[in-house]
Amino acid sequence: MSIAQNLKIVLDRISAAAKRVGRDPFSVKLVVVTKTVSIERIRETVGAGAAILGENRVQEAKEKIEHLGQIAHWHLIGRLQMNKAKYAVRLFDLIHSVDSLDLAREIDKQAAKTGKKQSVLIEVSLAGESQKAGINAEDVLELVREAAKLQNLSIQGLMTVPPFLDDAEQVRPYFKKLRELSERIADDRLPNVSMQQLSMGMSGDFEVAIEEGATFVRVGTAIFGERT
Repeated sequence: MSIAQNLKIVLDRISAAAKRVGRDPFSVKLVVVTKTVSIERIRETVGAGAAILGENRVQEAKEKIEHLGQIAHWHLIGRLQMNKAKYAVRLFDLIHSVDSLDLAREIDKQAAKTGKKQSVLIEVSLAGESQKAGINAEDVLELVREAAKLQNLSIQGLMTVPPFLDDAEQVRPYFKKLRELSERIADDRLPNVSMQQLSMGMSGDFEVAIEEGATFVRVGTAIFGERT
């Protein structure tokens, strides 16, 4: 099937999953993951209706944005190194992967230089997988409290990458835990913190993520096929 057909199928599945739990389908936004996807295929995807593009690497995104410009909203969904923060602030509407106070401070510093208030999500590691980024769940609240003091940062919510499991139902507890964590943080009513967004769910489990409250789902394979 074509990219346009695959995109429509994913959007229909998003809508159906939201309706199953009484949610407005428009409360869930699709982040089309364009890692390793060519300029031509990205342009085709946007032409078919994609509104948000998610990139994993700053350098790859920089090259694509220089070619394509602001044809959609660009989100950084991969790990951000400190020395790339200045580029990330210039390139991305939303950074999903803040997982330390040092990184938050560096983003704040770079955003101040450009007169921008950078929207970010805090990435949380819920399964204790050492190879994955993310702050431990028990340390999230303290990070949010400290990062909330930064004037050029706007914390919009949380993000997680759960374990890759064959059965999406096995991943549900991680999505539920992230939602509950978000609710606890929201109860603090901190300045510069809204906790309106939950970035969770990918090609294999995004419907379960939506049922548990996802507002951003990050889908690439279901649209473009397996990457080589």
